[in-house]
Amino acid sequence: MSGSSPVRQLRLVVTADDYDAALRFYRDVLGMPEQAAFSSPDGRVAILEAGVATLELADAGHADYVDEVEVGRRVAGHIRVAFEVDDAAEATARLAAAGAEVIAPPTRTPWDSLNSRLEGPAHLQLTLFEELG
Repeated sequence: MSGSSPVRQLRLVVTADDYDAALRFYRDVLGMPEQAAFSSPDGRVAILEAGVATLELADAGHADYVDEVEVGRRVAGHIRVAFEVDDAAEATARLAAAGAEVIAPPTRTPWDSLNSRLEGPAHLQLTLFEELG
């Protein structure tokens, strides 16, 4: 498609049972800057910056393959959030220390990145990836 996209922004909206813990984890530990925050009579929302956003669509076969490479078995649901980081090993250790469950440590992939898999707050399965090439 030439020209600009009619979609100007991708915003993934996640409902967290423990809003404060999720906000601390993603904003303060992972390091996603807070772009805006709003409250309603019954709740709160924070919009965190995540750099460039893309929507990665995969069929079941490819999702199986990625899980096999990163974890060794099928573990992800239909949504997994991937964050590019400068140092996958350091970021994995930092998030684990903040309470994320490490499903698989950083592993070199066939597409030349170092990927780890974690379970983060708000029931999000996370891939941290560091481009090596």
